Amino acid sequence: MSTTSEVVNPIASSEGIPERSLLLGLGLASFAALLLELALTRLFSVVLFYHFAFLAISIALLGLGAGGVFAYLLKWQLARFSTRGLGGWLCLVNAAVVFVVLEIVLRVPVALSVTWKNSLHLTVLYLTAAVPFFLTGLLFSIAFSRETWRVSRLYGADLGGGALACVAVVPLLNWIGGPNTILAAGVAMAISGALWSGVGNIRKIAIGVAAALAAVIAANHSGRLIDVVYAKGMFRDPAWVEFSQWNALSRVEVDRQGEAKAIVIDADASTYIMNCDLAHWHDSDWEKDLMSAPPALANVLRPRGEFAIIGPGGGVDVLRAVASGSPSVTGIEINPIIANTIMRGRYSDYAQHLYQRPEVHMQVTDGRSYLRSTPQRFDVVQMTLVDTWASTAAGAFALSENNLYTVEAFREYFEHLKPDGMIAITRWEFREPREALRVVAVAIEALHSLGVSSTERNFIVASQGWLNEDGIPVVVLAKKTAFSTDEVSAVEAHVQKYPQLNPLYLPSDLDKAHLAENPFADLIASNDPSRFAQGYAYNVAPVTDNAPFFFFTLKPGQILHGQALRHAIDWKVNLGVLVLLVVLGVSIAAVVGFLILPLALQRGRHSPFRVLYFVAIGLGYILVEIAFIQRFVLFLGHPTYALTVVIFSLMLSSGAGSLMSRRSIGRTERVAIPLILAILILTAEAFFLSHALAAWVGLRFTARLAISAVLLVPLGFVMGMPFPTGLRALTAVSSSPPNETDKDGDSAVEWAWAMNAAASVLGSVLAMVIAIQFGLTVTLACGAAAYLAALLFLPVLHQQVF
Repeated sequence: MSTTSEVVNPIASSEGIPERSLLLGLGLASFAALLLELALTRLFSVVLFYHFAFLAISIALLGLGAGGVFAYLLKWQLARFSTRGLGGWLCLVNAAVVFVVLEIVLRVPVALSVTWKNSLHLTVLYLTAAVPFFLTGLLFSIAFSRETWRVSRLYGADLGGGALACVAVVPLLNWIGGPNTILAAGVAMAISGALWSGVGNIRKIAIGVAAALAAVIAANHSGRLIDVVYAKGMFRDPAWVEFSQWNALSRVEVDRQGEAKAIVIDADASTYIMNCDLAHWHDSDWEKDLMSAPPALANVLRPRGEFAIIGPGGGVDVLRAVASGSPSVTGIEINPIIANTIMRGRYSDYAQHLYQRPEVHMQVTDGRSYLRSTPQRFDVVQMTLVDTWASTAAGAFALSENNLYTVEAFREYFEHLKPDGMIAITRWEFREPREALRVVAVAIEALHSLGVSSTERNFIVASQGWLNEDGIPVVVLAKKTAFSTDEVSAVEAHVQKYPQLNPLYLPSDLDKAHLAENPFADLIASNDPSRFAQGYAYNVAPVTDNAPFFFFTLKPGQILHGQALRHAIDWKVNLGVLVLLVVLGVSIAAVVGFLILPLALQRGRHSPFRVLYFVAIGLGYILVEIAFIQRFVLFLGHPTYALTVVIFSLMLSSGAGSLMSRRSIGRTERVAIPLILAILILTAEAFFLSHALAAWVGLRFTARLAISAVLLVPLGFVMGMPFPTGLRALTAVSSSPPNETDKDGDSAVEWAWAMNAAASVLGSVLAMVIAIQFGLTVTLACGAAAYLAALLFLPVLHQQVF
């Protein structure tokens, strides 16, 4: 007999745990677990490579799933212990393990090389980092299986705690840094243990552990006690480091490199701080070095032009523009540590107050959002080697800079130029061109969209030296109008003055025979980038906001032949392909091992198809979540913002949906309602979301946050209903609270929890594979298809929801 109300003891659960302590303890444990997961993505991006930030998500989901499997297989052994005692000890041990995990992540060197030693180090790190999530999964599975009569409240507390972690992670990273944020997760877990345990020795120990970890955080506020020891497999000598600071975007440090000082981002990308006295610029070594670089051609052609420089870093492009006579230079730097703390603060004297000159105007925001919001038009829009390997939970290839290299982005750059303005994009290039060549392909496609039919005379391409396997900088200059004879002559004269420069394509060379085997000339002459890319060795087809994976230039055949392991400058990106494929294989093996084999060996009366319902909704939720994270990177300006806003909105609204599901869904035929609503909303957003976000990207940040909530909250609300509703149907528990833990051997709550997590692991990788191959719109459509599959599996659940 179904009911639309829930009979709840407002004072205590079946084992005497006060309901407030139960819900607060569970919510705080969820807060700690997700905070740890998000902080690990940031830490992995620094100490490992950005691809491994993606592993933090897989580690968390696999650990949670493994905890559910363990709870399922050892149900009878665990039944001898009270929920209160288990909860207290699990959280207490978890808090201590978090500290151990932090030390191992900081101190175990892992390089990007295929050796037994390196594989062993990575395995140790992987397995150790999974332990806190295993303990959390075990805790949640026990709580959910023993308190099934109020699973909606528990699920709501779980999602609510996770949502709060999304809100907390950005200010915590900004205020106390990455390592301390991980320790803060340990503090939260210890406090959760105190709430679970009630009174007694466990509570006292838990409070003591929380206090000890809080003391370590206070002592490490400067970052000198616990900080990065090994990064990218190499020892980070603290003697090099003059300054270091974390924020939600990256870890930034200033290193001494001889007489120079370099800003190093996530122990990988670097940019030198300019230390030039402009009063002595002419005929100086500074002038010789900077004007002999490919980006200087923009200054040669527009010496007194107004510049917009995206990602100015230490100021090399800004210095060159000011020294050449530009009356207005707008620098658009997304990281406030670089723009404010370093260049206009701690190192302003060393930088000769470059960013504080009256002709320099710094904007601390992302490039596309700023250009969308400003009415100003520029003579030059410039980007030089903007390729910081920023990470997000969306995984490999989820780089904020990807959105700077799409057809839509280039169209916006062209639209913000004066009539005779140009874009100047510098990328690395190789003996077999692919990055700068793709810049040309994207620019051609953008020009076509603006009505420019023939582009043969709209490009100038030049390198610094000859193309080689290691990679050299190549600049691509592009205009909406043809380059004039005088402009081409000015470039040729500058090349003669600085013979280090090598013109790869000039409009005046169109009829010269030596261009017959020049890929840049072939691409421009074809005037059809997509067709050219089909016959070219690398994937240099134009990329769009729907699939903004600019740096992914390998074709499937190259991946299969191991070309991703070649050590050119772009090898880190290419190796990310292999990481993605390996994790996909591991995820498939985990789902098979956790799902197919154990179910095949089961002799109970449960149908395996019932658990497939939870696989479908787990897969659908993660596909939607990751697609939205990537989609909102451009809209909100950075992966960290997209990650926190999307996960917070979805988890908080899903928690509300879970709490409402018991009241609003009481009969079996009504269980399909949230699934149908999710399918309809996802279908609509798959078709219209990209256009809507593109139209609103120029709004103020607060307005974009409000729009994000309006778009995400209704969807999250209905997506939060299927899981708890399915659990009630799966267990067919009575409407009255049980007097003791279910011991009939038939409950599969732990198994449903584990399979939901395992499907999320598979979906987290599958989402990126689908996005790379087919785009984000198809990824959202696949999420809708997964919810459709859950709808089809719905009849195999119990016919009554209690």
